[in-house]
Amino acid sequence: MNGILDLLTDYTFLMIAVGSGLLGLLSGIMGVYVTVKKQGLICDAISHSTLPGVCIAFMVLGIKNLEFLLLGAFIAGVLAALFIFGIDLKSKVKFDSALAIVLSTFFGLGIVLLALIQRKANTNQAGLDKFIFGQAAAFLKKDIYFLIGIIVLVLFVILLFWKELKLFSFDPEFAQTKGFSINLMTGILIVLLVISIVMGIQSVGVILMSTMLIAPPVAARQWTDKFNIMMILSGIFGAFSGITGSFISMYYKGLSTGPVITIVASLIVFFSILFSPKKGILFSKKRTMQGGTK
Repeated sequence: MNGILDLLTDYTFLMIAVGSGLLGLLSGIMGVYVTVKKQGLICDAISHSTLPGVCIAFMVLGIKNLEFLLLGAFIAGVLAALFIFGIDLKSKVKFDSALAIVLSTFFGLGIVLLALIQRKANTNQAGLDKFIFGQAAAFLKKDIYFLIGIIVLVLFVILLFWKELKLFSFDPEFAQTKGFSINLMTGILIVLLVISIVMGIQSVGVILMSTMLIAPPVAARQWTDKFNIMMILSGIFGAFSGITGSFISMYYKGLSTGPVITIVASLIVFFSILFSPKKGILFSKKRTMQGGTK
């Protein structure tokens, strides 16, 4: 018990837990839109595609300036999203094929650039590969404040375009008949999604970031059919995953925080699929059995 209390009051743990919790909150909220649109794999494609942006930003600057690296990741993520939607709209290539092509191309380029950087005798590149699997321990107080500002900005945009984004997510064609610009709504969602991914790769990494965007809304969907309730639950599940995963990884030393966070998020999904009173497998079987006995 003393060990747990010491950990809960440890400054490093508090920074990691708060940062990971905020990232989980942001990811859970933004993941609702792509889950409702049944385009969850785009999160995987964009997150993997941010790696060459990080590498190119480092090659240009020569030092590991986090803000500059994240800017590079953001630009690469937006370009990847534009390529995906452009290939889907302007060619006969299917959306899932476009995802696979862009993901493999951008991530492959990122691995090649990372290898080239690491071949040079430059101590500034040490730890650059942490963006692949994340390094939550790198959270500083200024990162927390910056993340809070990003969350406030994202929530402001969501509330400003609440009706438009909600309608666009469920029925783009109907939204267009109502006079909403499909290109504008797509652009807003892409930017917000890329921002969420870029903020998360520091903690979870480019490989596992998609889980943080998809797992919380999938779990939330098992408990409700209402969009606003789903978004609240998804944010709560994401924040809980970030905080709990941080605690477990810090308590059992040697565990990487990012993978543990994704495992916790996945366990919430499995629990929800099994035990949700509304859509859970066990409750569905129980209702079926009760219906059969009548």
